Amino acid sequence: MIIKQLTIFIENKSGRLAEVTKVLGENNINISALSVADTSEYGLIRLIVSDGEKAVKLLKKSEFSVNLTDVICLSVAHKPGALHDAIEILSEANVGIEYMYAYALGNKAAVIMKVSDPKEAIYVLTEKDIELLKADDVYK
Repeated sequence: MIIKQLTIFIENKSGRLAEVTKVLGENNINISALSVADTSEYGLIRLIVSDGEKAVKLLKKSEFSVNLTDVICLSVAHKPGALHDAIEILSEANVGIEYMYAYALGNKAAVIMKVSDPKEAIYVLTEKDIELLKADDVYK
């Protein structure tokens, strides 16, 4: 249930994101999730892709600063309070959340999280019947 996420550090200038997506697209690597954060000079792109290892090699070859990070993905009801329930479980287990991003589709929401202890997070969430997505489910 641990998912590999690409983290790419890029200059905040026009065309850099297009270069990343071009490398991935030309090599038949599909993007399942994407988050972009920026400052005035630099950006941080987080991606869940169909083939993380291949993407890292290709992006490094294209001179991008990139690495793989372990994250988890929750599937929660798309209703008020559902995300809070999961976050409270992690808080009570002293599992820190470094960052997260999410999207909702229909009656479910997918929440990708970078946590301080992925194995403990998986354990406490599944014990409380919070659904976690498997890597293959997210990569598709």
